[in-house]
Amino acid sequence: MSRYVGTCTWDDVPHLTAEQKSDLLRDLPPHQRDARSKGVPQLGSGAIYPVPESDYVVEPFDIPAFWPRAYALDVGWNRTAAIWGAHDRESDTLYLFSEHYRGQAEPAVHAEAIKARGAWMTGTIDPASRGRSQKDGQQLFQNYIDLGLTLIPAKNGVESGIYEMWSRLSSGRMKVFSSLQSFLGEIRLYRRDEKGQIVKKNDHLMDASRYLAVMLPQIEKVMPQYLEKMGLRPQQQAYDPWAD
Repeated sequence: MSRYVGTCTWDDVPHLTAEQKSDLLRDLPPHQRDARSKGVPQLGSGAIYPVPESDYVVEPFDIPAFWPRAYALDVGWNRTAAIWGAHDRESDTLYLFSEHYRGQAEPAVHAEAIKARGAWMTGTIDPASRGRSQKDGQQLFQNYIDLGLTLIPAKNGVESGIYEMWSRLSSGRMKVFSSLQSFLGEIRLYRRDEKGQIVKKNDHLMDASRYLAVMLPQIEKVMPQYLEKMGLRPQQQAYDPWAD
């Protein structure tokens, strides 16, 4: 018996114009371009977000009070990380403006640091925290709720979250304050191995940023003081931390 393998690339199909192929490639992460356009069965390796820092790093500035804000949290005993974002809705640009990055501390310590940046904000957290412990088996999700945080479990689709982050970074719709040195340190090393697998090391803020980018429409809120100043009443909703 004999076998024959044939491949078909985007260049072999007549219904795709050069402009359409260019648009499709632009919307794909770099590690998926050969696989999607040429049928090459590989993910590749290297930087997950191959975007020049000069395209997204900006100097800190005073964030307008009417921009909605939110944060995301990735928890653990060795390292707990949180990232805060403000959303310029006019340009649909998410500005990452603050970070919390600390290891080997009790949840109460992290909770106080988070509330200090604005206890009114809603956050999103790694859904695995519902059954994970920093050290003693206690559910961290409920622990942080009891400490006064308003949290919603994040959607933890890794590849979809990475795509959302990459799409924003590459299109100029995500900016990062230059003061976020821990975030910048992680993103420079955030990569895939030769098998296309994400290297799970020093990626706490990468995970938190991914949660924030995906969950932003559900958790962003405008500062209550600004709404009151403008004569607007903040929406009051029954808070169910276990609701998906």
